[in-house]
Amino acid sequence: MNRASSSRLSELPQRVESNRMSMVYATPQSKQSFGKLNIPKPQSVTSERRTSFFGSRGAGMARNSTFGGTEKMKDPRPLHDKAYVQQCIRQLCEFLSEKGFPGSMSVKSLQSPSTKEFLKIFEFIYCLVDPTFQMPTSKVEEEVPRILKDLGYPFVLSKSSMYSVGAPHTWPQVLGAVVWLMDTVKIFCCMSDQDLLFADFSDGSTEIEDGVAFNKLFLDYTAETYNKFMQGADTFDEEDADYLAKLKRLYNVDEGLLASMEEKYRMLSDEVERLEKESQTDRLMVKRTEKVKLQTDLQKLQSYRSNLESFKANLENKASGLAEELEASGLQVETLKQEESRLEHIFSTQKFTPADIERINWEKRELQQTINSLSKSLEQAEQHMWNEEIALAKAKETAEVKLAEYHKLARKLKLIPVSAENACGHDFEIRTSPEYGQSTMVQCRTQIQQLLRKLITDVDEECSRLTDMKLSLEESIEQVNSNISDKANDLKQLREQIRRLDEQLEQDMQDIAHEEQKWSAEMESVETHRKLLEKKVTLGYDESVEQLKAAQQQYHLVLQETNEERRTVVNNLASVLTTAANHLSIVEKFLEDQHKRVDRVYTEAFREDEVDIQKMKDIMESFITKVNSM
Repeated sequence: MNRASSSRLSELPQRVESNRMSMVYATPQSKQSFGKLNIPKPQSVTSERRTSFFGSRGAGMARNSTFGGTEKMKDPRPLHDKAYVQQCIRQLCEFLSEKGFPGSMSVKSLQSPSTKEFLKIFEFIYCLVDPTFQMPTSKVEEEVPRILKDLGYPFVLSKSSMYSVGAPHTWPQVLGAVVWLMDTVKIFCCMSDQDLLFADFSDGSTEIEDGVAFNKLFLDYTAETYNKFMQGADTFDEEDADYLAKLKRLYNVDEGLLASMEEKYRMLSDEVERLEKESQTDRLMVKRTEKVKLQTDLQKLQSYRSNLESFKANLENKASGLAEELEASGLQVETLKQEESRLEHIFSTQKFTPADIERINWEKRELQQTINSLSKSLEQAEQHMWNEEIALAKAKETAEVKLAEYHKLARKLKLIPVSAENACGHDFEIRTSPEYGQSTMVQCRTQIQQLLRKLITDVDEECSRLTDMKLSLEESIEQVNSNISDKANDLKQLREQIRRLDEQLEQDMQDIAHEEQKWSAEMESVETHRKLLEKKVTLGYDESVEQLKAAQQQYHLVLQETNEERRTVVNNLASVLTTAANHLSIVEKFLEDQHKRVDRVYTEAFREDEVDIQKMKDIMESFITKVNSM
C-alpha cells in the first residue's frame, strides 16, 4: 500500500472542511509549499446538517455506503473578502511566474481579467496535469465547469459566470475555482516529484528505515481515522495532533525554527502589502505637488517678511521722529520749569500790587490760550498725518494694481522675463521696494519707455519690411497672371488642334468598325469551335474527378483502420509496460527489504541470498531489455 491510497475515492465534497491532506504530507523532507491559504477553520457541523446532506442516521450507527439528499455544498471560503481575494491573486501570480506562464501577468491585470486571459490561465494550469489537453474553440462555458467537476471540485460553478469572468460578482467564485485547481496541481506535482512507483529508492540520501517508519505511522493514522469515520465522526483533531507529534519526533522538527520562520513570513507579508499600497499611488507626483505648495508658501512668507520689514522701517522712522520731538519737548519743559522756578522766586521775594497780579493773571490766561491753540494744532497735525498715511497706503495699493496690470500686459506681449521672445535681452519687469523714491520711479519709467520706444521702432521697421515684401509679391502675382493669360491663349490653340484630331479619329474609327465587323464574323466561327472542344474536355475532367474522389475515400478508410490498429497496439503496449514495471518494483522492494533485514541478523544467509538476488536482477534486466526491444 503506497501513499496514494490516502486520497479520497469519492468525488463528493466533505461535510466538514479539514486540512488532513496537508498534515499528512507535511513532512520536513518536502520543502515545497502547497500554497494553502490562511482560511479560518470552520466550526464543527451540527447533527442537523449531517442529516440534511447524508440522510438520517442514529448516533453511533455504522456509516452507510450510499448517500442521501441532494443539498449543494456551500463554499466556506471568504471569497467576498477583499483581503482574501488579494491574497489569492498574489498566490496565483506567483504560481504562474514560477511555472513559466507564457505572457506577461501581474497582480493588477488579475484584478479583473478578460475571458480570453482566464481561458489561457486555465489551459496553462490544466496542461501541468494533462500535457495533451487543448482548450476547445466552442462551448467553453460548458467545458470548464465539466472539467472542474470531473476533477472533484466540491462547489458549483455556473455556466453564466463564464460569459463575464472579470465582473465583480463572478470573479471571486471563478478565482476560488482557479486557486483550488492550482492547489491540486501543486499536490500532483509534489506527488510526481516523490516518484510514487519507486518512492523508497528514488533518492539515495533517503534511508529505507525512514520510509518504512513513515509508512507505518501513516498507515496507523489512516486506519485509526477511517475507523472513527465509519463510526460517524467528522473531525479528527486528536488524531491529527498525535500524528503531527509523531512526525515531529521522527524527523526532529525544530519548533523554535518554525516559529521564527512564521514570524519572518508575517513580517515580509506586511512589508509586501505596504509596498503594494505605496506603489498604487504615484509618490513622485505627490512629492512634486508638495514641493509646489511649499514653494508657494515660501514665496508668500518672503513677501510677507518684506512687507513686515518695510513696515518696521517706517515705524522706526516714526519712532526716531517722535523721539526727537520728545527730546525737544523735554528741553522745552525743562526751560519752562526753570522759568517757573525763577518766577516763583521772584514772586516770593517781591511784593505784588493788584495791578501786577491782574497783569500776571492776564499773561497766565494768554499762555493758557496759547497752549490750547498749540494742542489743537498738534491734534490737527496728527490727524493730517494719519490721513496722509491712509492716502499713501491707498496710493500704494493703486500702484501695485497698476504694476500687476503692467506685468500681465507685458507677459501677454512676451516682454517678461528677460528670456522672453520679444524682450531682446532687456529687463521690462518693475520690482517694488520700500527704498524706492520718486526719482527711482522716474528713472525706471524713463528706462522702460526708452526700451519700449526702441521696440516700437523695431516693430515699425519690421512692418515696413513686410509691406515692401507684400508689394514685391503683388508684382510677382501680376506677372504670373499675365503668364496665365498667355498660357490660356496657347490652350485655346491646342484645343482647336485637338478638335481637328478628334474629327480625324472619328473617321478612322468608322473605318476600323467596318474591319471589326469582318473580324467578329470570323470570331463567331472560332468561338463555336472552342465550345465544342471545351465540352469534350469537361466530360473527361468530370470522369477524372470522380475517380479521384473514390481514391480519396478509399485512402481515408485505410488511414482510419491503420490509426485504430496503431492506437490499440500503443494501449496494449502501455498496459504491458505498466504491469511489468509495477511487478518489477514490488519484487525489487521485497528483495531489498529481505536483504537488509537478513544482513543485519545473519551475515552468512545474506551471502547465500545474494546469488539469488543477482539472478533476479539479471532476469529483470533481460526482461527490461526484451520489453525495450518490443
